[in-house]
Amino acid sequence: MTSTAPSRPQAPDDLELLDRLVTARTVLGEQIARRIVGQQPIVDNLLAAVLAGGHALLVGVPGLAKTLLVQTLSQTLDLRFSRVQFTPDLMPSDITGTEVMEEDQATGKRVFRFLRGPLFANVVLADEINRAPPKTQAALLQAMQEHAVTAGGQTHRLEEPFFVLATQNPIEQEGTYPLPEAQLDRFMFELRVPYPTRDEEERIVSMTTGDDVQHISPVVSATELMALQHLVRRLPAPPTVVKYAVTLARATRPDAAESSADVRKYVSWGAGPRASQYLVLGAKARAAMDGRSVPDVDDVRAIALPVLRHRVVVNFQAEAEGIGAEKLISLAERK
Repeated sequence: MTSTAPSRPQAPDDLELLDRLVTARTVLGEQIARRIVGQQPIVDNLLAAVLAGGHALLVGVPGLAKTLLVQTLSQTLDLRFSRVQFTPDLMPSDITGTEVMEEDQATGKRVFRFLRGPLFANVVLADEINRAPPKTQAALLQAMQEHAVTAGGQTHRLEEPFFVLATQNPIEQEGTYPLPEAQLDRFMFELRVPYPTRDEEERIVSMTTGDDVQHISPVVSATELMALQHLVRRLPAPPTVVKYAVTLARATRPDAAESSADVRKYVSWGAGPRASQYLVLGAKARAAMDGRSVPDVDDVRAIALPVLRHRVVVNFQAEAEGIGAEKLISLAERK
């Protein structure tokens, strides 16, 4: 099922921007490949999230270069990068910033001044985000949704563009705090980082045990990236694409008419409207990355799993029978 709309935007400026986006996507991929071996689907989805203005959660066991991937991406985009290692003793002010009292040299009066925390960057790597206590995790919610931080009764805007790219280790549970559903919903994608293939692992070992240093060159500036993000939003979404995205999201809800018997049996809570929005935005980003000005249903299908998997909450019966969210999402796609 595809759209019959024109394959290019009509405005000359948008034509040039779309060509620039395709070129930038290619060069970005080449720069990232200087350090990251394989993982092409993860890289593509991460770029799609950035172009759509969304946040991403990377889930994988230690040693899969999740942190290195985010660091490399920030360098290719020529953005201010900040890394926060989340720990159980991390306080909200450690990431948002804090007010300190200073003496005004001119008047001799004491005044409060806000010292910005590591959230005041373009790309924030929240490393092992599930190790921080809920109070600190909650400090990210306003930043992720509103791109702002409130401290001492004052709201401070974050510099655009702004992304939170978080990592999570799925095998360690001791000393961790599961992310609340409200925070998971703020992430556009949950990307499961797999083990490399044998050939890829041999290349990784060869690259990382030598003395060569791979230098990364900036490809896209912050200003240009925001222009590309606006282009992605301007791409038209055909009614068929919007209808499919909404139907797919609703099919994960046990009380919706669109859901299957399996979803009604095994799902406690399905994806909310934010999932429908991200399905369309992600489809637009993927189409633009391919040089197409109109997304189709296949673009929605391609990102359905990373958009929906962390938004579907299965019940006890599903866990007892070993049925996970991914299987139920595939059933919803076929409905």
